[in-house]
Order: sequence, then structure tokens, then C-alpha cells
Amino acid sequence: MARRKQPTARQERLGAELRKLREAAGIKGREAATLLGADSAQISQIEFGTAGVSGERVRRLAAHYACTDTELVEALVAMAADRTHGWWEEYRGLLPTPFLDLSELEHHATYRWDVDFLHIPGLLQAEDYARALFSFTTPELPSIELDACVNHRMQRRLIIDARPTPYETVIHEAALRIRIGGRTAFRSQLARILDLSEADNVTVRVIPFDLDDFAGAGSTMVYAGGAVPALDTVVRDAPHGTAFIDSAAQLDHFRTLFRKVEAVSLAPERSREFIHQLAKEL
Repeated sequence: MARRKQPTARQERLGAELRKLREAAGIKGREAATLLGADSAQISQIEFGTAGVSGERVRRLAAHYACTDTELVEALVAMAADRTHGWWEEYRGLLPTPFLDLSELEHHATYRWDVDFLHIPGLLQAEDYARALFSFTTPELPSIELDACVNHRMQRRLIIDARPTPYETVIHEAALRIRIGGRTAFRSQLARILDLSEADNVTVRVIPFDLDDFAGAGSTMVYAGGAVPALDTVVRDAPHGTAFIDSAAQLDHFRTLFRKVEAVSLAPERSREFIHQLAKEL
């Protein structure tokens, strides 16, 4: 199988999970290579996502690694067999790779959680709001790239509009008061949130300014549920770029953090009333 020049985050994740299983079993790469009739370099390429691996080989490796988690193994087999060329591929070479990796992650997600404090979460953004955000980028984006960023963000909404994927979000009042795009555009943005919050698969909660003793402003996250919990992923913006987090300890940390933030937020019905009142004030 030809070596990949630029593996996707999903392909890298498959390799990383196979590496975790091998290391947990205390097996060296050369031993795994012997099992497959390959060499150590090929095992390294598989584990870094630069080479593909068949579902049959995934099962052979998992058995050799004494992995008894059949649900995880079958999920990894499905990842190995996946040949999806989704809508996001039309943006390859035009938008940064993390944009495409996020779209692919969302496409395969079994559920989504968002927490945001300064911006409306991407999946809830209206077109004018998204355009205003991307227009503020420094250096200024060329018009073709600006349009691509906006169109890509609008297409991402398919996972809650059309599929529909279970989606929960917690938004701080600050994000609901910063009038990105101007008064008229922001009124439309709040209306979109209210419309979506009525969907059976969407739960919107608000954290108001007057919540006493809230210290969770650093809890911003995008959390995507995998086929099994071990394949969940957290996405966070970092100084060096977008970070995809998948270690067991970090996933557990962010699950707990989301539940803590959710627990102190307004109930969905009260949150809708809160947003409705903000819209009336505009």
C-alpha cells in the first residue's frame, strides 16, 4: 500500500491506538512486524498513519496484543476499512488541514458536546456571524479563502441539521452579548440558536453572568464521541494550532469538566427564555 504524504487525524488516530495496544502488551515493533511478515519500518508507518492497514491485520495485531476489548477492536477494524471521501475533501489545498480533520471527526461522531465563552459554537453559527469572524482574521484572508471558510463552516452544520447527531452545548452569556456582525446579523444569530434549540437532538444551555462563584471560564472545548469511549476526541485551539486530544486521562478530565459546567448552567427551557429575552433587547 502506498505511503501517505499527509495522513488525516483519523488515520493517525488508528495508528496511535494500535501503538497503544502494542505498548500495553510490552511487544516491540519488530515482533509485531514479524507477525505480519513485514519489517519494523512498516509497523512504524502504520502506527504514525502514513501507511494503511487492513481490517484483517488489525484483528491479527489485536489478538497478538491480547486485547480482549472486542468493541474497541471492531471499531478499529471499521476505521481501517473506512474509505470515506466526504464533502470536506473539496476544500483540500484551499483550507488548513485541521478544518478538514474536524469535519471528518464530526462526520463519524456519535455525539457532540461544545462549551464556549466568547463565541457562538461553530455548529450554531449563522452565515453572517461566521463571515464577520473570519473577516477579522489577521492577515486578512483573500476573498476566495474567506468564502471557503464560511461555506465550510455552514456545511459542517449538516451533522445536526440533517443526520441528526445528538448535540449538547453550553454557552456563556458573554458570547450571547458580543454583537459580532452587527445588531441585525446578531439578532438573526440568536434566532437561529432558538430555532435549533427546539430540535430533539439539540440541547442548548446558558451560563449567565450573575452565576455566583463560577471559575470555569477555561473550560472551552469541542468533544466528539467515538464509536466507543476510548475513541472519543477533544479538540481545542492552542497557541501552536489546533490540538486533537485523545489520551485516556485527558478524555476523562474533559468528560468530568463538561458535566461540571453543564451542572451549573441554566436548564434548556430557561436557557431558551434567556436567549429570547436577549433577542428582544436588540
